[in-house]
Amino acid sequence: MACSCLSEDNWFARSQMRTTTTLQVEDPQIIGPNSAGMPEYRLEKVFPVYAVGVSEPDPNLIVSVANTASTLGDPIWDAVKLEAKLEAEKEPILSSFLYASILTHDCLERALSFVLSNRLQNPTLLATQLMDIFSDVIMHNRCIQCSIRLDLQACKDRDPSCLSYCSALLYLKGYHALQTHRVAHTLWNQGRKVLALALQSRVSEVFGVDIHPAAQIGEGILLDHATGVVIGETAVIGNRVSLMQGVTLGGTGKEIGDRHPKIGQGALIGASATILGNIKIGEGAMVGAGSLVMKDVPPHSMVTGIPAKVIGYVDDQDPSLTMKHDASKAFFKQVAISCKEARSNGAVASKDDDST
Repeated sequence: MACSCLSEDNWFARSQMRTTTTLQVEDPQIIGPNSAGMPEYRLEKVFPVYAVGVSEPDPNLIVSVANTASTLGDPIWDAVKLEAKLEAEKEPILSSFLYASILTHDCLERALSFVLSNRLQNPTLLATQLMDIFSDVIMHNRCIQCSIRLDLQACKDRDPSCLSYCSALLYLKGYHALQTHRVAHTLWNQGRKVLALALQSRVSEVFGVDIHPAAQIGEGILLDHATGVVIGETAVIGNRVSLMQGVTLGGTGKEIGDRHPKIGQGALIGASATILGNIKIGEGAMVGAGSLVMKDVPPHSMVTGIPAKVIGYVDDQDPSLTMKHDASKAFFKQVAISCKEARSNGAVASKDDDST
C-alpha cells in the first residue's frame, strides 16, 4: 500500500476537486495576489476534495469531471509554471535555475524528477542516471502521479511558511524526501531492493530523513521541516497525516516481522514524538510534541507526556489539516479541575482507609 491508489479513470478527476457543490470546467482563474505576492487561484480548481478531509466525494461529480477531463488542464502544474515565470521576472539571477528546473519541462512528473535527481546526485550516482530512474517510475505509476499533487497541495495548504507550489517543489526537503520514498517503495516492491536502499541512503545523507523503502505511506502527507524523521520498515501511515520534525516511528528491539506503528488517517504527530512498536494511532488523533507513545491511541484523542497519556479529545475530524498543536484555554482549565478533583477524591479515600 504505497498509497490509496485511484483508478486510471478517476485519479485525475479527484485531483481536480475541492468542493462537492459546483463544478468549474473553465481554465483556472487568478483572483488576486496573496500576502506573499503570489497569484491566488480559484480554490475549487486547485484543491482536491480528498486532501481537505472528505474521503468520499460525490461519485456523480467524479464521473462528471472524468467525462470532461479532456477539456481540463492540470491546475497544480499550471500554478507551478506561472509562479516560476513570475519568480524569474522578480529575480533574474534565478531565471536559469527556474527554467531548467520547471519551465523547460512539459509536466509536473518530469520537473519533479529533474529536481530530485539534482538534489540527490553524487560523483558515483549521476543526475542523468537518477533522472532516468525517477522518470521511468513516476511516469508509469498513476498512484504516484496522484500522490505528488496531493502532497504538494498539503505543503501549500498546511504550512503557513510555504509561499507557493513552486517553492514547495523546489525547496522543501520534506516533500523531496517523501517523493523519493515513493519511488524507492515502488522499486522495493519490484524486487530492486539494492537500488531502493541506495535511494534511502542518499535521502538520509542529503535531507536528514530516514524512511525505509518498505514503509507504506498514504497520500496528502506533510513532513513539516522533516529533519530527523525516522520511519521503520513495517510502519504504515494513512492518508492526510502530518508529521513534524524529529518524529520516530520505530520498533522496540530486535524482533522481526511486523514491529512498527500504524498511523491512522488525519492524525497529527508533533515534533520529536517517539512512537514505538506495532501499535495503532487512531484516525484523527493528535500526539503532542516530545511524547513517548508505546500503547494504542484511541481515534480523535489527544495524548502527550512520557509515557504518553490521553488528556482529552480532538474536536477536529482531521487535526492534520488544521495543524492546531495546542488545546484551548478552556480545555486545559477543565483538565486542571479534573486533576484537582481526582487528587481530592484520592485524599478522601486514603483517609477513609486509615480510619478503618
